Amino acid sequence: MYPIILCSIIALGIFIERLWILRKKAVIPADLVSFVEDRLKKKNIPAALDICEKSDSSIAKIFLAGLKNSSKGMWLVKEAIEDRGSRESVILEKNVGMLSTIANLSPLLGLLGTVSGMIKTFKVVSQGSGNPALLAGGIAEALITTAAGLCVAIPVLVGYRYLKNRAESLIFEMEESSIRMIEIIENATTKE
Repeated sequence: MYPIILCSIIALGIFIERLWILRKKAVIPADLVSFVEDRLKKKNIPAALDICEKSDSSIAKIFLAGLKNSSKGMWLVKEAIEDRGSRESVILEKNVGMLSTIANLSPLLGLLGTVSGMIKTFKVVSQGSGNPALLAGGIAEALITTAAGLCVAIPVLVGYRYLKNRAESLIFEMEESSIRMIEIIENATTKE
């Protein structure tokens, strides 16, 4: 039971931490995106750079990587955005995979407890003691650990899927914003 309880505590900690990290306003602040797009349409790259440098959001870091290379050509802008976007997506998905591991591990720990309880039960039977209380203790251990493992695994699996989908959705939105930024920069440089 102790490993199952430990798994549940770790999973809860990861879930709460990831919920905090994966807030949309922390990853993709709408006002920042609109400000950068507006400044780029006005060809004011220094103002866009300044706001991105002051923000700690993932999208600001991606925009910053592209904007720093805007004078070096569109190929470098795209490359810098892709590289930084890959790093930011790894950061957003950090520890989410651990929830999947815990969701798979918890039922196995419950099964281990089931086996342990059944061993105790058969040990009592093999010693010739037909005491129902001793038999019930081993069977209860088996059932309790199985139930505990499943009670941890099911919500952790749901939490994993929720966080995974949330991270993927934010990553997709960052890609869309980055594509819009690249198009704005391309339009601004081709009209010169």
